[in-house]
Amino acid sequence: MDPFTRHTGLVAPLDHVDVDTDQIIPKQFLKSIARTGFEVGLFYDWRTLPDGSPNPDFVLNKPEYQGASILVSGRNFGSGSSREHAPWALQQAGFRAVIAPSFGDIFRNNCYQNGLLPVALPENIVRQLLDRAENQPGYRLTIDLDHQTVADERDALASFDIDPSVKHRILNGLDDIGLTLQHARVIDAFEQRRPAYLPRTEVLA
Repeated sequence: MDPFTRHTGLVAPLDHVDVDTDQIIPKQFLKSIARTGFEVGLFYDWRTLPDGSPNPDFVLNKPEYQGASILVSGRNFGSGSSREHAPWALQQAGFRAVIAPSFGDIFRNNCYQNGLLPVALPENIVRQLLDRAENQPGYRLTIDLDHQTVADERDALASFDIDPSVKHRILNGLDDIGLTLQHARVIDAFEQRRPAYLPRTEVLA
C-alpha cells in the first residue's frame, strides 16, 4: 500500500453522525471480485436521486469539493458491517484520510490495512473543521503522521493519537504481508532448521 507521511489536501465536510458502511458503499456494489472500481458506489444512495441522476445537494457533487482528499465527518464514522470495500471506495475516490471524533472499530482497522488514515479528534475540533470547510471555499488541511498533527494555513489545530505499530506500518506502506516479509530471512532460517518431514512455509520475495 502507499505510504502516508504528510498530506495536504482539500477538505470535504460530511456533516453526519453514525455514517455506516452501508452508506459508504451500499451492498449492491459488493459483487465484484476485483479490488477496483468501488468509487462509483461511494455514498451512492446520498449522491444520486431516485432516477439515477446526481443529487446537486450532496456535498461530494458540489463543484467546490471536487478533488477533495480529506473527508471530515461526525462521530461513529464507519459503523456497521465489516466490509473492507468501504475504505477501498474512499481511497479510489481520492481520499487519503478521514477525520471524525470516533470510528467503528472494524472500519478503523480496515483503514489501517489499506493505508487510509483515520484521524480521531475531539468533537469541538471536528465541528470547527466542518464549519471552516463549509464556509471557506478551498479550505485545506495538512495531516502530518510523523508528528501526529493536523493544521491548516493559519493554525496548528490539534494532535492525534495512534498506536506506534500502526503508525510504523502506515508510514512505511506495510500491510500484513509487507510486515511478514520484513522477517523473510528469519523465516527462511527457521525453515532450514525444521525437519524435512514437517510442513514448510516458504517466503516468496
